[in-house]
Amino acid sequence: MFNIQEELKKMPDKPGVYIMKDENGQIIYIGKAVVLKNRVRQYFQSSANMTPKVKAMVARIAEFEYIVTHSELEALILECNLIKKHKPKFNILLKDDKTYPYIKVTMNEEYPRVLMTRRLEKDGAKYFGPYSNVTAVRETIDLLKKLFPIKTCNRVFPRDVGKERPCLNFHIYQCLGPCQGNVNKEEYRNLMKDICSFLAGKHEEVIDKLEHQMNELAESLNFEKAASLRDKIRGLKHVAEKQKVLSTAMEDQDVIAYAKNETDSCIQVFFIRGGKLLGREHFIFEGVGEVEDKELITSFVKQFYSSTSFIPHEILLQGDIDELNIIEKWLTDKRAGKVYIKVPRKGDKHKLIEMVSQNAVFALNQFRDKIQRDQTMSKDGLSELAQLLELKEFPHRIEAYDISNTGTSEIVASMVVFENGSPANREYRRFKIKSVEGQNDYGSMQETIYRRFKPREEENSKGINKFSKMPELILIDGGLGHINAVKEVMNSMGVSIPAYGMVKDDKHRTRGLMSQAGEISFEKNINAFRLVTAIQDEAHRFAVDYNRKLREMRYRKSALDEVPGIGPKRKKALIKHFGSVSKIKEAGIDDLEAVDGITNAIALKIYEFFH
Repeated sequence: MFNIQEELKKMPDKPGVYIMKDENGQIIYIGKAVVLKNRVRQYFQSSANMTPKVKAMVARIAEFEYIVTHSELEALILECNLIKKHKPKFNILLKDDKTYPYIKVTMNEEYPRVLMTRRLEKDGAKYFGPYSNVTAVRETIDLLKKLFPIKTCNRVFPRDVGKERPCLNFHIYQCLGPCQGNVNKEEYRNLMKDICSFLAGKHEEVIDKLEHQMNELAESLNFEKAASLRDKIRGLKHVAEKQKVLSTAMEDQDVIAYAKNETDSCIQVFFIRGGKLLGREHFIFEGVGEVEDKELITSFVKQFYSSTSFIPHEILLQGDIDELNIIEKWLTDKRAGKVYIKVPRKGDKHKLIEMVSQNAVFALNQFRDKIQRDQTMSKDGLSELAQLLELKEFPHRIEAYDISNTGTSEIVASMVVFENGSPANREYRRFKIKSVEGQNDYGSMQETIYRRFKPREEENSKGINKFSKMPELILIDGGLGHINAVKEVMNSMGVSIPAYGMVKDDKHRTRGLMSQAGEISFEKNINAFRLVTAIQDEAHRFAVDYNRKLREMRYRKSALDEVPGIGPKRKKALIKHFGSVSKIKEAGIDDLEAVDGITNAIALKIYEFFH
């Protein structure tokens, strides 16, 4: 039995991380402390000054652990990693933990390329970004390829010179063709330097240089090349005009501000590179409207910069944060260059903060409006659906089922749940079909429905209670045949819940609902149509995801990996042909030879391996 008061007496007066757990052993909160003994004790003293959130968390603490570190900086890094791994309920969590795209110019190669990446490496290449979305990166790279005749292939020069014919880009004058071996390396690298200058925001330098070249060509009567440069200059000016200058200091900055309402918070980040706005991103934190500003922004900064690849020279914040000095030191070490965190009170930088804060307010209002629209649509959709199907009960809980299979293996089913018109992700279930051989959707659906509604006594004897809630409506991905198969099982089990099929048109889009009496059209019930479409799409997605996961696991590791001469391609062909490794074991040499890519010698090796 864990005695909290006794364990508090044993707490060390050293820096470290503490981990709070509930009665089930689930981690509910992770924090760091300069002195563990003092920080953890505060939770179990007077609750008068505690926020409602902290009170609720403390009431659930059944035990705690702690990890002692050598320094506060080590504790900070460990805290960030543990929060990212465990995602405790009472921590402020950054759900959108993604890596941002960058443009990489491989100046470490003799003939560099321009490409997109999400990883920053110390490899001698130049990186530009981050960009807020992949589309912006691709559009920029496509434009650069049109304006500058650079190579887009992965060939390494001069190693691969002359090995293959020049590609189409060379013949349409969109590549200088270094693959032929007659392109001057310095001339090509100067071209790449212009691209780097342009990506760094030095548009004027690049444009001035190109205009000078254009004038020289025109003076020498080379009007065709001069016209080509003129078009290139126009394209560059168009891009330059779209990038707004926000900082005359021409610095790399992240500007972070926030907005809050009664229930939710929004943090907005502007990425400024070389004084120009390169992109922006906002993050919504649901259910943390009451959290103190300092706690919100501190948690965000730690989580955001623990996963991002690039850290700018300067970070501007709307408000003060806890542990400023230690966070600044952590980011400086991570960047391998000085990082300044500032809270500007006046001047141009303060105006930047105000602009970002205003954008955070707009984003939060849009989120609130979307939630209200979704709730209204769900409510209207459920009301229309109940009326359309003449249901005796309002369908507060809807369960939808779909089957996914590839060939004769990995047949799976999904069960998704919508409660009050919204996805209840924690209620989702998935099934690996066991009793059906081959592609038999009806039999697979019957097994799924039986396992879902099998008598509660069977489950209780095994200590399982996966399906404690019952739906008011069942939707099946399929037509009349599926409904008849499902109804047969439900009737035999004494389950009397309305069940309908979700039928699709020729373009695989939701068309209507199918009952044993015939098809039901949505006609003017647009909200019901939208709701059923969302349910059908979600059931399909969940089934396909599970199917894909099982296939990847099967292809990733099997006994075939130990057979000499069997690589990923042959392994995939064998499993696709036979359906499973056990069937491959039973196959004869002639059967194995029938598979694409399997020669007599390879078939003999497989047979001998298993026999």
